[in-house]
Parts: sequence; structure tokens; C-alpha cells
Amino acid sequence: MNILAFESSCDETAVAVVRSGRTVLSDAIASQADMHALYGGVVPEIASRKHIEAIAPLADRALAEAGLTREDIDAVAVTYAPGLIGAVLVGVNFAKSVAYALGVPLIPVHHVRGHIAANYITHPDLEPPFLCLCVSGGTTAIVDVADYTTMEVLGSTRDDAAGECFDKVARVLGIGYPGGAPMDRLSQGGDDSKYPFPAVHVHDAPLDMSFSGLKTAAINLIHNAAQKGEELDLPALAASFSRAVSEMLVPRTMEAARLRGRRKIAVAGGVAANSRLRGDLERACAREGKKLYLPELSLCGDNGAMIGSQGYYEYLSGARAGTDLNAWANRDIGRG
Repeated sequence: MNILAFESSCDETAVAVVRSGRTVLSDAIASQADMHALYGGVVPEIASRKHIEAIAPLADRALAEAGLTREDIDAVAVTYAPGLIGAVLVGVNFAKSVAYALGVPLIPVHHVRGHIAANYITHPDLEPPFLCLCVSGGTTAIVDVADYTTMEVLGSTRDDAAGECFDKVARVLGIGYPGGAPMDRLSQGGDDSKYPFPAVHVHDAPLDMSFSGLKTAAINLIHNAAQKGEELDLPALAASFSRAVSEMLVPRTMEAARLRGRRKIAVAGGVAANSRLRGDLERACAREGKKLYLPELSLCGDNGAMIGSQGYYEYLSGARAGTDLNAWANRDIGRG
């Protein structure tokens, strides 16, 4: 089954063709990162306009790279939530028109479910049930994946997402946007114990997280040093910050796996590319005899392939949408 998939939830326009959930025939992406870097973050209006400019030629490119014609497409999948509402609307409306014109089913896909499905592409042997740590610029959640379309959030951030914190600290340091990769590179070889950061615990919700205090502590440290004319050890700062983020995520993930009796743990989202997080999870899973699934680095960020993969399983479960499909800025992952 060939699914033409669209993703436009933030600042990447992506169109892919995925066969039967696991085989990627093409994955075309148009990134806006360089443009938004001028502003230190995503400007929603600019993102929406760029999606409009990119999506039609990108769809043609995805078909050409897959070696298929429009007649070879069996269904269309699209991210309909969550994300920047104007950006999501571009993908939803274009996908609706394509599905209608081709006379094929339209499949709505939750963006975070798509990130989880990126692991099915990297690991053809992975099947539910498993636990998944979802960490990106907009989402930080521990999700129990009971089957391909039955999921439950066991713990989540109460405020900022982990990826958002990396972005904002990197912006204050002036090392680039998005901030995850520059912070990771800067942290290599740094002393991760030089700058202590707060460890936050949410009362009566041991699997929940809070990153706003950590972000504020890092930004205050940078500003105070600048005001006093003091020079910071930037590799140590980045390493200490990465350690604090990982120590918020890893123990809670392992505890959730123990509570649900899951032997398999996956990671999804842009922060899944962070080397400190990957290493800490590998060590924790080795200690507890659990199998860890990490997506390819190219599949950690937003892409169409992950939407096509999850779209296949949503299709098998009976998910369909009509021309009245709407976009949502926020949507519970359990509702698909």
C-alpha cells in the first residue's frame, strides 16, 4: 500500500511516500531553519507562507523520487495536530484536496504518533507494546504504546518542552537555531558537573517533569556572567545543562517502564538526537536488561516518512477523514 504523506506542523515542509508502513520510497523535506534563525525562533506567519510555497512542488518531487505516478497512490496521510495552527492548516488543506482529486482515503495522523512511528522505519522488528520517550521542541512526554493506535501519556512536562529549552539557551548563547545540535556539539568534552542546575520534582506526579526552572537558571547564569564581565566555560555549561535535561528524562522513563512492565523502550522527536540522552538511556537499559530503540538521526526531526508510517497503521485501524477535517493546535495523543 503506497501512502502519500504530508507534514507541516512547524518549520519543515515534508512530503513522503511510504509503502505498507515500513518502507520509505521517498522523503522530501524543505527546511525553513535558516530563515527563522534570523529571528531566533519560528515566526508562525512566515512558516505558514513558506509551507504554501513549498508543498505542491515538494509533492511532485516526492512522487518522482519514489518512481510513482499519482495513480499509484492508495491513500493520503497528513499531520492534523498538534502544531502551529496556520502551518498545520496548510498541510491539512492541501492533503484534503489531493485525496479528493485522487479519490483515495484521507488519514489524519497525530504528529507525536508520527514521531513514535519513525522507530518502525529504523527498526523493522519493533512492534508494540513498548514505552516511548517523546522529546521535541513542542512535546515532552512518556507514552505507553499498547498497540499501533492505542497510546497513553504516563508523564509529561508541566511547562516548557525539553527541546524548547535547548533552543532558548542556545539563542541566549548566540550559537544558532535550532539549538539542539549546536548545544550538543558544544557540550562535547565539557565538565558536566561544573555548573549545578536544579532538579525539579512534581508533587504527587513522579513521572511528570518541569523544565522552566532549569531554563531560567541557565539563562540567569549566562546573563549574570555577562553583567559581571566573567567568562563562562561554555562547553562545561552546555554539558551541565544537557546532563540536567537527561537526568530529568531518563529516570522517569525507566520508572514508567518498570510500572508498566515494558521490556522495550523507544525514543522519538528532535531531542532523541542528543548524544547525552542517547548514551544515558543506553546505559540505563543495559543495567535493567531492557532493549532500547533509537531512531536514525535523520528521522528524529520532523519528516513525512514518519507520518506515512503511522498513517498506515491508522488506516488499518479504520481511521478516515473527510473534507471537513480541521487542524488542531493541541490534541491529546490518545485521541489519535
